[in-house]
Amino acid sequence: MQNVLITAGASGIGRAMADAFAEAGARVWVVDSDAEALGTCPQEWRRDRLDVTDEASVADLFARLRAEWGGLDVLCANAGVAGPTALIEDQPPDGFRRCVAVNLEGAFLFTRAAAPLMKAAKRGAIIFTSSTAGMFGYPNRAPYSAAKWAVNGLMKTAAMELGPFGIRANSICPGSVEGPRMEGVLAREAAAKGTTRDAIYAGYASGTSMRSFVEAKDIAQMAVFLASDAARFVSGQIIAVDGHTENPDPKV
Repeated sequence: MQNVLITAGASGIGRAMADAFAEAGARVWVVDSDAEALGTCPQEWRRDRLDVTDEASVADLFARLRAEWGGLDVLCANAGVAGPTALIEDQPPDGFRRCVAVNLEGAFLFTRAAAPLMKAAKRGAIIFTSSTAGMFGYPNRAPYSAAKWAVNGLMKTAAMELGPFGIRANSICPGSVEGPRMEGVLAREAAAKGTTRDAIYAGYASGTSMRSFVEAKDIAQMAVFLASDAARFVSGQIIAVDGHTENPDPKV
């Protein structure tokens, strides 16, 4: 049985990952900043309300995890925020910093804490939720794009450092994912461009070969694969689950 820890695991992509790992027979521990969403998770899951950028809280979590589970097989560093939607010159610095803190610093703190546990066991898988924004530049999304590029750099370094200990690291890069977070992006971008939500949606979809958004379960299934023995030599990879993004500049 795998021990799996998922950040932002109570809703969206993280919840889909938690459901998929639980269905595969894993023991699941989810952390999230949303107490209401945590309350909807199954009682058999371990659950914690946590700010992923709070170093002391992360250290306390891992102390308890070590005491209760003894070790960790899989870390899904999934927590992220969309950040402000605006031209670079209009980006609020505080919004930029918060976006980078949650997306990048949170992933760093959890990887930093997980590494010693996995090294001791000489096995493990770390799965970062990045984005196609971490593969291309995106207009009006400077904070998010910058943070997700950096997540991929963190992943590459983790794969190199931890590989000799039997630990693999990979990034999943979702494209546009159906759900509340993307709806917020669509609404903000429509307002910034003076158009409609549907026009922005169509622009994003038309930039993929499959002309469609993906669903959270598509990301979750990739995570389960990357954590499995079937992917035992897959490491240091940036894997897009996006229907093949052809053009990252949404057409309106």
